[in-house]
Amino acid sequence: MAAPTAQRWQLQGAWFDACKCSIPCPCSWAQPPTYGDCDGVLLWHIREGNYGDTRLDGLNVAMLASFVGNVWGEHRDAYAAVFVDERADDPQREALQMIFGGQAGGWPAQFGEVFGAEIRGMEYVPIRVFIAEDLATWSVEIPGKAAATVEALSGPTTPEGARVQVHNLPGAEVGPGQVATWGRATSDRADAYGFRWERSGNSSKHMPFDWSGPDAT
Repeated sequence: MAAPTAQRWQLQGAWFDACKCSIPCPCSWAQPPTYGDCDGVLLWHIREGNYGDTRLDGLNVAMLASFVGNVWGEHRDAYAAVFVDERADDPQREALQMIFGGQAGGWPAQFGEVFGAEIRGMEYVPIRVFIAEDLATWSVEIPGKAAATVEALSGPTTPEGARVQVHNLPGAEVGPGQVATWGRATSDRADAYGFRWERSGNSSKHMPFDWSGPDAT
């Protein structure tokens, strides 16, 4: 059976992670992770988007992932488990699988080729997300499987209400051209598909994304 032809699509939203690395996560700088390997929870919140005529506004996709080595260079043992918002109806589920599975082109396909993860599982679950408008905090919860809560990074010389941000990261997980806001995870835990940890104090970053596809041929 022939693979379905990808429709035109566009997504705008916010991505963040909470990982094993010390602050700031070297992966975003295209360097090897702090301890030589990395694992964490990743969250994509779609503020607005469509796949053909199917609207995707407000839906979430989450992932648990791990690897050894430099994700942007030589690495191995890349694994992932994918969680899709249970609120998505059948057309939305198909659209999200096409986009985030890489079949619809765009940045997810490009990064998927770089990461090359073996998928341990995928399921439809409740995904609870909070992102403060001023980016003071962000969090995700996949009940019974994973959760992370993050506070914006600050220190003795950070102006009140200011955010620690970086432009033009050499290893931006959402693709080029976005601004990263750095945070510190106050809690980060997972217990699903062989991913298991409980920790705090490690790196997190928030970045907007603006993707479209399929790629021009």
